[in-house]
Amino acid sequence: MKNTNVFLKVFIIFCISLVIGCKEKDKSVTAGVEQQEQKTGEFKIIAYYTPSTGKIDDETVDQLDQVIFSFLHLQGNELSFDEEEDSTSLSYLTSLKKQNPDLEVLVSLGGWGGCETCSEVFSTVNGREDFAQSVKEILQNFNADGIDLDWEYPAVENFPGHAYKPEDKQNFTALVTVLRETLGEDYEISFAAPGFDEFIQNSVEWKKVMALMDNLNLMSYDMVHGGSRSTGHHTSLYSTADQEMSADYSLKYLDSIGVPKEKIVLGSAFYARVWEDVDSINNGLAQPGKFKEAVLFRDLDAYQEEHPGFKRYYDTVAQAPYLYNAEKGLFATFDDSLSIATKTKYALENGLGGIMFWQLSGDKSEQGLLDVINNVKNR
Repeated sequence: MKNTNVFLKVFIIFCISLVIGCKEKDKSVTAGVEQQEQKTGEFKIIAYYTPSTGKIDDETVDQLDQVIFSFLHLQGNELSFDEEEDSTSLSYLTSLKKQNPDLEVLVSLGGWGGCETCSEVFSTVNGREDFAQSVKEILQNFNADGIDLDWEYPAVENFPGHAYKPEDKQNFTALVTVLRETLGEDYEISFAAPGFDEFIQNSVEWKKVMALMDNLNLMSYDMVHGGSRSTGHHTSLYSTADQEMSADYSLKYLDSIGVPKEKIVLGSAFYARVWEDVDSINNGLAQPGKFKEAVLFRDLDAYQEEHPGFKRYYDTVAQAPYLYNAEKGLFATFDDSLSIATKTKYALENGLGGIMFWQLSGDKSEQGLLDVINNVKNR
């Protein structure tokens, strides 16, 4: 009888322990799911930064979720700084995490004209492995948080004179794979991508690559660029009868081929593009012209004063502003506070991963475009 009582007590204790253990396991699983949902639901504000930007004020630091140092380049097979001053700038950026502990600092490879040997280097196993190891060393040495790949462009025509080949598409996948294997899950990997059809169709194995990526930074700007022989909106949100290319067009295309919207970061421009020799038809929009220059958003008011005669227009279909100077035949396309607010709202409503901009130095020191982004995000 005594042994029976002991057995009964042990059995009861075992059952209680089993129930408690199951509850704790359920809590652990639930917490893991909630954590993943929280990460997926993040809306990031991302700034591209060049060393010429200099110091960033405290308010701006607190407004940013991620800043991307631009650019590092290949030296042989390895990621490398161009100048010693660049490493000093990166150290400065990572020091800002003391003020904003949630700030992520990434380094970016390439940029327009900055990936001359990428096709060759990334075509070999040794090249990809050497690069990945050099990235890891830089991230560890500078307390940085990840790598942004701005290879312009794999497998399609890019900067004049730079090599490209169809195999770049598969080699880009192999590059991202070895980066993830080398860096693990604790580091961010993102890449900058244009939205034109040829790139989307030929440059990336989307399903394989996006499974390994944290963000796709969609360069929904320069849709009319220095090589364009007619004017248009260089960073429009929506397509028009005159211009199919737009942020919305590219996003719908990416969504249709299965790219997760929550990983797409919408691009915006903190600079204008100016054309000259533009006829006054349609106030200069969608007219032949010659690209003249780029102007930072912060300098656009002064630019108008230096060239009297500009009038501002807003395309309500494209959700894009533009300026035209009939006397001087000048046309300017850019983002302003209204178009930026509309883009930010669009990104939030469509469940995108955030909004980014090229580049931080283009903003005004007061009442700038970054302030607009934050105000819309925090409504």
